[in-house]
Amino acid sequence: MVQYIFYIMKSYLDLIQHILEFGEDRTDRTGTGTRSVFGYQLRHDLRTGFPLLTTKKVYFSSVLKELLWFIKGSTNINDGLDCKIWDAWAKEDGELGPIYGYQWRKWEQFRLDPETGQYQKNYIDQLAEAIDMIKHKPDSRRIIVNAWNVAEIDRMALPPCHTFFQFYVCNGHLDLQLYQRSADVAVGVPFNIASYALLLMMVAQECDLVPRYFVHTFGDAHLYLNHLDGVAEQLKREPRKLPEVRIAKKPFFELEFGDFELVGYEPAEFIRFSIAV
Repeated sequence: MVQYIFYIMKSYLDLIQHILEFGEDRTDRTGTGTRSVFGYQLRHDLRTGFPLLTTKKVYFSSVLKELLWFIKGSTNINDGLDCKIWDAWAKEDGELGPIYGYQWRKWEQFRLDPETGQYQKNYIDQLAEAIDMIKHKPDSRRIIVNAWNVAEIDRMALPPCHTFFQFYVCNGHLDLQLYQRSADVAVGVPFNIASYALLLMMVAQECDLVPRYFVHTFGDAHLYLNHLDGVAEQLKREPRKLPEVRIAKKPFFELEFGDFELVGYEPAEFIRFSIAV
């Protein structure tokens, strides 16, 4: 078991090494330049610990605040986000457009009313429907939440990088697979791993299941060229023991920041990476 824990902690570092060795240099939207590979997958077993990166400090409080903000369906940084993750993309009034949480909770739908002959607008709560399917149709292969709404991408401050995720129920366990079209491996991916692992734990608790595998599938996995020195430093560090996350026994949509406790997190020191906007 100890050997396996070390393996899943090291898998993120293996991704960095893989990009450095086999990646190709490309131009990108930000003008910074990247070294990139297309197609890669990580698998984290949550039964061995919470996959919060230990070779550099990751601010769990920011991960949690952003996730709870997504779950609320919020689109404005002034609506209780309380961290600076989205500041660079927000308008002066804090608005970001119909990004992740909005699509998760309020996917817009128009249907023809046969009585009036007019189209009526309503919303699909994908996240609530996914939880309901896990409880009542656990064998379904359609338990999917999608953030990539083609009709609304031009209204979003930033098109979704982590585009859709799927749940899988088997023998009392709950797994989650994420497809991420674009992955900033140095800055964003440690947050993404922790965020979706936490989401898996929250949904599993709501559905009386054991959280098991978080499978992270990448499209374009890249290192920005101005991050190469930082990741080289990180590769020198040995992974440490994974922490634990404890969640209060409350309904999923009632969970708040104070209902979560991170235990035993002793990472290496923080490495500062600039964000490409």
